[in-house]
Amino acid sequence: MNKTILALLSILLLATSFQQPEIAYKARKVPAIIDKSVKARIDATLKSFVDSGKIAGVSALIFEKNKEVYYNAFGHADREAKIPMDRNTIVRIYSMTKPVTGVALMQLYEKGAFQLDDPLAKYLPEFADMKVYKGVDAAGNLILEPAKRPITIRDITRHTAGFATSTNLPGLSDLVKQADVMNPANTLSEMAKKLAGLPLEFHPGEQWAYGPSVDVQAYLVERISGKPFDQYLQENIFNPLGMTNTRYVVPASDRQKFAGMYRRSTEGQLTRVPDDENTYNIKNWPLKPGGFGLTSTLDDYMKFARMLVNKGKSGKATILKPETIKLMATNHLAESITERMWLPSKGQVGFGIDFAVRLRPPFTKEENNGVVGEFFWDGAASTLFWVDPVNEVTAVLFVQVMPFYGQLHKRFRDAVYGEYLPK
Repeated sequence: MNKTILALLSILLLATSFQQPEIAYKARKVPAIIDKSVKARIDATLKSFVDSGKIAGVSALIFEKNKEVYYNAFGHADREAKIPMDRNTIVRIYSMTKPVTGVALMQLYEKGAFQLDDPLAKYLPEFADMKVYKGVDAAGNLILEPAKRPITIRDITRHTAGFATSTNLPGLSDLVKQADVMNPANTLSEMAKKLAGLPLEFHPGEQWAYGPSVDVQAYLVERISGKPFDQYLQENIFNPLGMTNTRYVVPASDRQKFAGMYRRSTEGQLTRVPDDENTYNIKNWPLKPGGFGLTSTLDDYMKFARMLVNKGKSGKATILKPETIKLMATNHLAESITERMWLPSKGQVGFGIDFAVRLRPPFTKEENNGVVGEFFWDGAASTLFWVDPVNEVTAVLFVQVMPFYGQLHKRFRDAVYGEYLPK
């Protein structure tokens, strides 16, 4: 056999050796995440929080590869009225409204209505020529400087716009209180005008700071689409997905299914929030914010989550293109943005378009567990959802307790994936 043939055979064998692992990988059956033992572990975990009196009630729903693999509920939606938590319980999802708003905005992006790095003022001129707070002088007057660059639409999708929210900055905090930007009597237009009248807390793009950015997104959707924001959501997201129980205002006919809200003291005692202190969702206020305010049921929000894991599709409905979902679930925070408020408490994450995005496995067993590539968000009353595209898992956890109860999320995630043990 001559040298030429031997050389060709060697190349062929080498190429085959690289292909074999890929063929073996494709043939390998990936085990299910949610099996009988995991279901029992989730049950025990959620029940323990109710039995210990840490929460009044909780429910969870999980789909894996487009099949329902877990549902259960424990405790009460309304402890005092002895109404059990169940599948039809309506809860306040607070900031889990934000991903819904992000999807609405990105539908308009797909139509070519804007680019992410366009100046926000191109569409909302209220936000032109913004000034940045630098402190106060000896007389207590604000020291301001021009923003180094305009706020972009990307900034409002990733919380880097610099909007003022602090209550402990001399001079600026008083202005924030006086503006009362998120007063429910404001329309989105009035909210935006008041917000734009405040100095920024930092230059756009220099920090990650949670605030009213997504409410500005809602106003942008309203301005570009020409429709009231709640109407836009109904026509373009809720109706196509069959989300019949997701809305800002819970009608009187459904109030019996509306969960009570509970406050947990530092000693662990639960107190029901009086209904007259929590009227946002039982009165039709002018403000329809993008950052909070929606109510939903487990099954309704799961329809939204499954649309995301299915790359923008749900049955015959196409809500977004696959490449848009990928863009939303990609980290948009540069490593140079080191000031990130409390975002690091979510684990090894960056931030995409209205989602946290998991970049690395946990470094310690105390951190929130999850799969690299997962995207997720939660709500002030301790609700949670995530999309795990690697395993095609979507999970929704509903509870109504304040302040935010991160330990419940930690334990729920560990119950689903198993406690993470660092290498």
